[in-house]
Amino acid sequence: MDYPKYELFESVNSTIFEFTSVGNKGQITKIVKFTQTNNRLVYNLGFGDKVNPESSPAFAIDDFAISNNGDRNIILATIANAIYVFTEINNHSYVYFSGTSPSRIRLYRMVISNNFNELSLIFDIFGIVNDELNAKDKAVAFDPNIQFKGFLIKRR
Repeated sequence: MDYPKYELFESVNSTIFEFTSVGNKGQITKIVKFTQTNNRLVYNLGFGDKVNPESSPAFAIDDFAISNNGDRNIILATIANAIYVFTEINNHSYVYFSGTSPSRIRLYRMVISNNFNELSLIFDIFGIVNDELNAKDKAVAFDPNIQFKGFLIKRR
């Protein structure tokens, strides 16, 4: 995706990426974090505002924050860049992500749909749906007309 993006600062093991959103509400530090799930081949992508608890030098991620800093498209391109870098190093792994609300999931589906031709050259892209027959979630090929619960991608 050839869009403006913020500079990423990456952790030593390339599982945490930090960048600064610059917009009409000032500078807001953002975190993209890849956490291995119970399935060793699947990493969960967490994203949100960086929060530093007063009592700890560590940080937390507020993934419910709505910054409205006026730079949404740059932020989305920066997250996509973090996924690109992570999967370049961990090309055997899948990355799962979802939104904290139906509107965020819809936004992610729109971004994937609008860039699908380019993204599908690099990634296999799946949507997560509920398999009511087996009472569990399953991955199906991405279709822009399906309302998914989340997304799963893997570098080709």
